[in-house]
Amino acid sequence: MDAHSRGRADDIDPADQWVLDPRTGNYELRLDHSAGQSQAPATTHRSTGPVPPGAPVETPAAAPVPGQRRRRVGEQGGGQQPPASRRRPKGGGSRKKKVLLWTGGTMALVLVGGGTGAYLIYQKLDGNISVIDPVGAESKGFRKGEAFNVLVIGTDKRTGEGNGGYGDKDSPGHADTTILFHVSKDRTNATALSIPRDLMTTIPECETRQPDGKILTIPGQEQARFNVSLGQDGRDPGCTMRTVKELTGLTVDHFMMVDFNAVKELTTAVGGVKVCVEKPVDDRKSHLKLPAGESVVQGEQALAFVRTRSSFGNKSDLDRIKIQQQFLSSMIRQLKSSETLTSPTKLYGLAQAATNALTVDKGIGSLSKLQDMAGELSGIDTKNISFATLPVIDNPDEPEPITVVPHPTQAPELFAALQNDVSLTEVKKKAQDTKNAQAQTQAKLLQGTRAEAVDVRVDVYNGSGVRGAAQSTINWLQNEQGVSRSTNRSNAPEKAARTTLAYAPNQADQARKLADMMGLPATALKPGTQDAAAREPMTLVLGADFKGAGVPVSGPVKAPDVVKVEADKQVCAK
Repeated sequence: MDAHSRGRADDIDPADQWVLDPRTGNYELRLDHSAGQSQAPATTHRSTGPVPPGAPVETPAAAPVPGQRRRRVGEQGGGQQPPASRRRPKGGGSRKKKVLLWTGGTMALVLVGGGTGAYLIYQKLDGNISVIDPVGAESKGFRKGEAFNVLVIGTDKRTGEGNGGYGDKDSPGHADTTILFHVSKDRTNATALSIPRDLMTTIPECETRQPDGKILTIPGQEQARFNVSLGQDGRDPGCTMRTVKELTGLTVDHFMMVDFNAVKELTTAVGGVKVCVEKPVDDRKSHLKLPAGESVVQGEQALAFVRTRSSFGNKSDLDRIKIQQQFLSSMIRQLKSSETLTSPTKLYGLAQAATNALTVDKGIGSLSKLQDMAGELSGIDTKNISFATLPVIDNPDEPEPITVVPHPTQAPELFAALQNDVSLTEVKKKAQDTKNAQAQTQAKLLQGTRAEAVDVRVDVYNGSGVRGAAQSTINWLQNEQGVSRSTNRSNAPEKAARTTLAYAPNQADQARKLADMMGLPATALKPGTQDAAAREPMTLVLGADFKGAGVPVSGPVKAPDVVKVEADKQVCAK
């Protein structure tokens, strides 16, 4: 039981065990019970157990306890030492508590897949972190006013004691569960986007750095399962980062990779995570046994919970993702709870487990760099952290689908929301602000009658650089908007920076209708001076601002209505 749990064991204030090193300006955890005491000279005896008569006992460090306001040690021969422990004045205690809240509250971006990752600032554990330097990755640090994205990968590689029964035997591992963690530019909210492992997508060509330093180029794959973007054919996390960028259009700034042991060790270190199930669970495959209602799981039982799928929902990987999101939300609440923040023992255990579990990119490959990231996350309230799953549909190319593909309209809308830094927890306010701004600009330029959708004729050219953009737009126009007289004219003669719609004066009503559908700003409309011939189509060129079929080119007026889990709410698994 730690000092906090005992109330104030041995008169030690738990906050006093977090101390400031005056040489570095960093707060460090001092678990030794002398944290609340002054340092005795090196030859002073200290009662820590039986000591042979006359044997000198050295204190752990003649160096000062880092950080705490040190009480002066009396001079040799006459100085008198202060009492072993003293209560701090109220003001000082409050300042220390803030340090605890800052460090503990931001120490963990904990994400599960085949495993979980977390971080805690603790200088002595720096060497525990494993680092991979993806070829071509650039570390620009964390800049004010810029959003950033961290890819958290849970691998199913059988590493660690007791994990021989998990994952695929003799496999280098897969991207078993992947979560893209998007942190807003104003640092007030974050979105954790789960990417299904059975998603069919394009894995681009990537380069990996081999142990001997040589660079190996691994060919890309069309229509491959997302999970083979890691481990298979020699792919490293850098390949998964490139795959996510290809899929979402979002640049991935950093990655954090963990294995099965991370779930077991982190949940044990924090004293267990509260979970809830609507009905009793007795799963033969994962060996998870839980009564209905709330339970606290840790270790092997926690790992079984996040890997169980046959006892929840329709027994698919998509339902397992929901379970993991609920688990992660609960773990974040536990990590931010006062029970954890004020327990030096738990924080130290988390530090050990986290640094042993993490493999990261070079850009965040030290505790000082992770501390920078922690500072960026310190202001995010749990109510503003949302977990969502990439919207998908069954793979239409499979008679009996076992894989999925991105939803043709909802997935691009969600990607566009993240690209435009729209929070899933603050959608209504930002949506209205965007809508009002658009209305002011377009009110004058887009006034007039609108043609019926069936009367709109348009040729679509792809100048966006996004593969398949023209065809996906045609599919959306014809199948969801009723614009049957639209034609895919393939690639534009050259890439276009912005989407434009060229039309004749006698096509203005068609242009207004199409602009309404696509969310085109007035600046995208290019009216001509001569009337068009009968049945002559307008010309739509998709530019680099194209975010996806059905996504307003001027930016999303709202985020898609996706199922999500918010980190401040307890949800029972069904």
